[in-house]
Amino acid sequence: MTSALTVTDADGRPIQTVGRRKEAIVRVRLLPGTGQFRLNGRTIEDYFPNKVHQQLIREPFVILEKNEQYDVVGILHGGGVSGQAGALRLAIARALIEVEPDDRPALKKAGFLTRDPRVTERKKYGLKKARKAPQYSKR
Repeated sequence: MTSALTVTDADGRPIQTVGRRKEAIVRVRLLPGTGQFRLNGRTIEDYFPNKVHQQLIREPFVILEKNEQYDVVGILHGGGVSGQAGALRLAIARALIEVEPDDRPALKKAGFLTRDPRVTERKKYGLKKARKAPQYSKR
């Protein structure tokens, strides 16, 4: 299943998955390696300077105790920093399942396979924002 160059699925294609959160979309390719991250050509420390985001992204590997087995190459666009971090975590979890389907229950129990459905509510006519109404004046 694992070759020297890339991790492949049953059809021999490289493992590629997509993760989404809010407006962020992330495409991930999983490669056998030493735990390196290349996110839009940059390291994880460079792309996500916040340690909380770095920890969030690495959680699927920590849960499965596969910290230094795979390199992650990601293309991230749209949304903000937190949205991209959440989308990257989802994409990594999906990729790990394609490599080893037996890991699914652990990742599902941890909540890493659930796509967070919360998105910005649209602005309605007659209102200033999605729910904020104009100031009411009695007289």
